[in-house]
This record gives sequence, structure tokens and C-alpha cells, in this order.
Amino acid sequence: MKKLALASVALFAFSAQAQLNKNIDSVADYAVNTYQSAQVHTLTNLVSFPTVNKSDISAPQNPDFIGFKALLKMKAAELGLDYQDLGYTVLIGLGEQSDKVTVVTHGDVQPANASKWQQSPFIIDTTSEPGRLIGRGTEDDKGAIATALYAMKTIKDKGITLNNRIELMIYLAEESDWGPLTEFMKTYEQPKYAVTIDASYPVVVAEKGWSLIAPTFNATSAKTGVYVSDVAGGAFVSQIPEDASLVLHNADAKLLTQLKAKASTLKQVEFNFAQQSDTAVAISVKGVSAHSSEPESGVNAIAYLAEIFKGLVLENNSDGQLINFVNQLIGLDIHGKQFGDIAYKHDFMGPMTVAPTVIEREGNALTLSVNARRPMGKEELVLKQQIDSALAKWQATNNVTLNDVKTIIGTPMLLDGAPHAQKLLDIFKHFTGDQQAGFVSIGGGTNAKLFDNAVSFGPSMPGKRYTGHSEHEFITLEQLKLNLRMYTAMMIELGNM
Repeated sequence: MKKLALASVALFAFSAQAQLNKNIDSVADYAVNTYQSAQVHTLTNLVSFPTVNKSDISAPQNPDFIGFKALLKMKAAELGLDYQDLGYTVLIGLGEQSDKVTVVTHGDVQPANASKWQQSPFIIDTTSEPGRLIGRGTEDDKGAIATALYAMKTIKDKGITLNNRIELMIYLAEESDWGPLTEFMKTYEQPKYAVTIDASYPVVVAEKGWSLIAPTFNATSAKTGVYVSDVAGGAFVSQIPEDASLVLHNADAKLLTQLKAKASTLKQVEFNFAQQSDTAVAISVKGVSAHSSEPESGVNAIAYLAEIFKGLVLENNSDGQLINFVNQLIGLDIHGKQFGDIAYKHDFMGPMTVAPTVIEREGNALTLSVNARRPMGKEELVLKQQIDSALAKWQATNNVTLNDVKTIIGTPMLLDGAPHAQKLLDIFKHFTGDQQAGFVSIGGGTNAKLFDNAVSFGPSMPGKRYTGHSEHEFITLEQLKLNLRMYTAMMIELGNM
């Protein structure tokens, strides 16, 4: 993977637009007319398996994943495709050619809070919002799996001869543990072309590096002044938190009036104040969940909860330290501008993003996960030193000793010259009519990083809010149709490159 600084997407060294297969429209029409209902049915069945990874059982031993794989095996046989169960990875193929095109996706999903869904998140909801299929995994990534299966079936039906085998790779722990896939890739023969269908259109040629700053606070206080306890928020690291709460103690009427007045100015969220006792008030806030690779798409409940306490002196217990940390080093900014010198921006990939996403409690200890997405443009060692410096300065200023800090600096990816990128862009332009479409960068990180020359192609449309990882995940019927057209074309075009 080549690394370079870009001032403009136009500087990518891809070939000029090429002519697509003359029969591509008729084959795409056949795919939609024949298999739209079938892919919706298959997606419904895939979503019904709650394939959320658990810490106490591996995916290959988890009954939900076993059932999920049994369904995939049955569908492969039904569609005339070959099937391999390799533990954490499933391969479904079309053709026996020596060269191959690997289409990369994943079958595991993030957790879902059932109380936030009108129906079960693991039962496709087709009635609440007509035209939308609402359910966990519909956009990330089971919709793409269903579409890929019927694109392969279409090619088989039409008897289209390909030079390259099409191999659909479905990994079962993308959301939680890349270790098994990293190990698997040591023996997996690299494909001629690789495409992930776990991101965005038009064609993703750059991905930020998934990063983490996770301090642990562990302190007690006298509890004689104003203090907070029971700070909670977030569901998982890669989701902008929709909910956050705490209990405020020993606040007089004047202070409560001030806090409520400040809360009333923050129109993006909804605050609730509930008197628990003469000296305790429960305060909660509701924001908007989103994928943490796009923090601008959500409203961060943890950050807004902390915001009303900005400038207020709280006792220095674990909970108070966490609130001060969020206010002083993050605030409502999403680009790390308050976090020492860590903020920076890449001309093509955009700015680094920084978001507090989840609070975990173990006894008196609180761990705050801060999910950052790092573009090219700053060396890992420099960024690590800047993080450490900001943390050291904050501790000294606030008379705090952090119990522990876990730091992960992810590696960004930027490709120049992937041989199949222009072909994918041509397909997108052809089927959408958007002749201004270009190559894009995303904040998320897909398994494309594990391949020699992989780019991403959908399934999320540009300009649309990505709903994967949110508590309102969906894909539209129209998007499924468009995806089926474009994925069918992708497999035919790359299959003959």
C-alpha cells in the first residue's frame, strides 16, 4: 500500500473511464426482476440470528453463529455455489478458476438495545417506516451478504463465463476481534482483486486508523460537598452514545437552577432531572447514536452530560474526574482540538476525530473509552507522544493520578493505483448517473487493510447518514435493488479483468 499526501482526489493515478460490458444493463435488470424478493427474504433470515460476539464463547462455538452458518450453507447449496466453513471465516464461491476476486464482508453485528427499537432488532421491521427494512445488520453487513449471493446466482443463471473465480468471504468477528482473520490471512492466497462491501460508495480508497485512548479513574472523596456518582453512558466503543446519566449530590436550589438553565440551551439533546432524595438528583441526557467513524452524524450524550458541569467544581472522586476529563480534553468538539496538540488534518482524508463513546465501571474504577479515527499525515510515535503529554499535563493540573491508560494507535490506509478502482467508479457512475462521483475516504476501518490492494464499494450511499452501529439501522428496498445491480456488474467486470 503506497502512502502519499494528496491535495486533491484528482491526483489518483487510475486509468481513464472504460466501457462496461454491453449486456450489463440487461443482466442487472434480470437480477433485480428475478431476485429482489428473494434477497429480502434471505436478509430477513440472516438478521434473525443475533450474531453478537460474546467474551465467554468464541464465534465458532456460539449457537447463534452456528445457526447463521448453517443458513449460509443451505443458501449456497440452493444457489449452486460452493461453501467452505473455516471456523471464523466462511467462503462461498462461484467458479474454479485459479485467479479470484475476493468480495469481503462480515456476518457479526454490534449489540442492539431492544428498548430503543419499535420491534425486535433481530426481526426485520417492514411496517414502521414503509420502504425501509429496519433491523440490526441490515446495512452492516447482512444486506450486503444477501445481495452478493444473488449477484453470484445471477451470473450462474445467465451462464456468463468469467476469467476469475468469485469468492465471497464472510468473517465472523470483524466488530470485535481481527486476530483470527489476521492469522487466517497468513495462509489465504491473496486474490487478483479484493473488494470490501462494508463501507460506502462511490469507491473508498482511504480509511482512517481505528484508535483508542482509555483512561481509568479510581479515586474517592469526602462526599461533603457537591459531587457526582453513578456516571454511566454508551453501549460500545464504536458507537456515538445515545444515553448518559449520573446522580448529583448536595446541590442547592440555586445550583440546580443554573444547571437546568444551561441544559435548556443545549437544544441538540434532551435532559431530564429527577429528584431522588433531599440531597440527590438523577440527571440523564438523550442524544443520537451513530457509527463513531462519523461522529458528526450523531449527538454525543456523554459529551453533553459533561457540558452542563463545565466550570463547576466537583469533588475529585472517580466520577468527578471523568466529567472533568471530558470537559477539559474533549468537550463538544469532535476533532481533538482541546486534547493537547493531537488535532491534525489530511488534505484528502480529512481531520482526525475524537469521541468519548462508552463508560465502564468495575467497583470504584471507571474506564472511559475515547474512540479516535486517525488519518495519514502524522507519525504514530509523534501522536503517541502528544497523547501522553496531554494526559500528563491534565493529571498535573487536576491533581489526579490516572489508574491506567490503554492507548491504541491504528494504522490508516491510503491506496494509489489499485487496478480495479476505476472500473468500480465506472460502475457507480453508470448505474447512478452521477458523473461527478470520485474516490472517497472514510473514517471507518474495514478488513480491506488485511489485503494487498483492496478498495471498498458500498453499500452506503454518499450524502446519506450511515445507520450501521446506530439504534435505528436500516436499508431501503430501493438501495437493495441498486446494490444488486451494481454488485452483479462488479462481479462480471472484475471477473473478466
